[in-house]
Amino acid sequence: MNQAWNNQWAQYMKKIWLLFCLLPHCLWAQTEKTVNNQFQSWVSINSTFRFNNHWGAIGDFHMKRNNFVSDPSFYFMRVGGGYWLNENLSFIMGYGHLWLAPPPGRKTYADENRWYEQIAYATRVGNVSLLNRFRSEQRWREALRDDKSTGDFNFSNRFRYLISVGIPVSKNPHIPQISLANEVAVQFGKTIVNNTFDQFRAFAGIRQGFGKGWSYDFGYMLVWQQKANGFEYDANHTIRLFFYYTWTNKKKSHKELPALQYEDE
Repeated sequence: MNQAWNNQWAQYMKKIWLLFCLLPHCLWAQTEKTVNNQFQSWVSINSTFRFNNHWGAIGDFHMKRNNFVSDPSFYFMRVGGGYWLNENLSFIMGYGHLWLAPPPGRKTYADENRWYEQIAYATRVGNVSLLNRFRSEQRWREALRDDKSTGDFNFSNRFRYLISVGIPVSKNPHIPQISLANEVAVQFGKTIVNNTFDQFRAFAGIRQGFGKGWSYDFGYMLVWQQKANGFEYDANHTIRLFFYYTWTNKKKSHKELPALQYEDE
């Protein structure tokens, strides 16, 4: 009887040991980082209106699509009022609204209401233009259930820091300059549990003026975004084309600092 009991105990301990050995592997399998690679296109128009030396307004509209141009990702509109302390330092406050497209198989867009405040400092180091921008956003994101609006909105704060550089390669105004930018965003709120880090954006491309007050930049942007579960990430490989328009009512034409106009969703 003792021998049978010993055999049963040995089998029991063997199973416990096997479970103990497999448990870390099971936990790792559940939390292993997953990266979803996506290809997107992003087009926008960004406008700045300078009423005088200090006061102005901005307005822009954005459209991003998934699978390059096949499927909608979001539509975004923003307006704001600004105060320019001087040509280098500006303060802007405003409102934005985002329509987030549903995933495949669903049809209901989710709304997001957003208030924002930003401070930007633009300068030149030699011929290179440099922008540092900090933006704070208060976001109310609509909660959907079963592809229908619940009427509820989740609140969160997001803080973003961007550095943008414009590098001319020639004195010829018809030759585009190099445009580089990096931005990081973190977020906080009751519903933000595993993804305090929101996203990182890196852009490389060209910037060129055309016509009075008009310019554009074109290039590649990598958007690395952490999902709500904390271990899943989107790597969005994005072709970006942004148009910019500046209107000024100043009697003396001011020298544009191209990086000042850098806007995004």
